[in-house]
Amino acid sequence: MVKLEEVPDEELNLEQPGPKLEEEDDWDTDDESVASDVSEADSDLDETLYDRIAALKDIVPPEYRTRIQQATDTGVSWLQKSARFTGSSLWILSTSAMLLGIPWALAFSEEQQVQEMEREMRMQQSANELLTQSAGQTGAKPAL
Repeated sequence: MVKLEEVPDEELNLEQPGPKLEEEDDWDTDDESVASDVSEADSDLDETLYDRIAALKDIVPPEYRTRIQQATDTGVSWLQKSARFTGSSLWILSTSAMLLGIPWALAFSEEQQVQEMEREMRMQQSANELLTQSAGQTGAKPAL
């Protein structure tokens, strides 16, 4: 807990040079002071966002800060473990696909080519048989 103590300014109570009470109307001190605005603006500009957030830690009690820190550590740990597991799984799947899938695809395409060639050869044979049969039926009879 922070204890605040007011420290009196000794120079504030001293008599300062300036207008006397009867001349008070000549001086208007109720208007905004440019010098005080500049000094306040300069002090605000020097403070960073990190400084403001770091100052908030005093507002949160230590037991809650501990719980928040533990929850954050647990979350980060789970994220790291899941990222590591996902990376390993993707590596295993991709290498297995390359080692098993590519040779299988090549063998499958070769098998398709062989079957296509056999089908073409059967079609050519059947076409030749039809041509030889039709030529034998319409052709000239041998002379005796």
